[in-house]
Amino acid sequence: MSLQTATSYASSLQKSQRYAEAKSLLRKITSVARRALGENHELTLKMRKMYAASLCVNPDATLDDTREAIKTLEEIQPIARRVLGGAHPLTKRIEGGLRESRAVLRFREASSKTTN
Repeated sequence: MSLQTATSYASSLQKSQRYAEAKSLLRKITSVARRALGENHELTLKMRKMYAASLCVNPDATLDDTREAIKTLEEIQPIARRVLGGAHPLTKRIEGGLRESRAVLRFREASSKTTN
């Protein structure tokens, strides 16, 4: 399976709300992409963004999952800006995902405080 095919499959899993499967697949293929294509390649950045989304949009995600998503997005955001530019659609999606993930974390942290 090619990296692009695997990425498309992971996207389908996400759209089907099969987040755990998408997360597992993306963890595997992202490590391959990082070795084969490098940290700065657009496909590697896209996979890492998708991995973060799999962590954060999952309704069963833990606070640690959400924090990992934010950490991942914080790592790739400056790379995307430098390599692709601030106007590139993937850079914009990464930055939007970072804002959303931070908002989700604030909500989940507040919710966990009210239930404790």
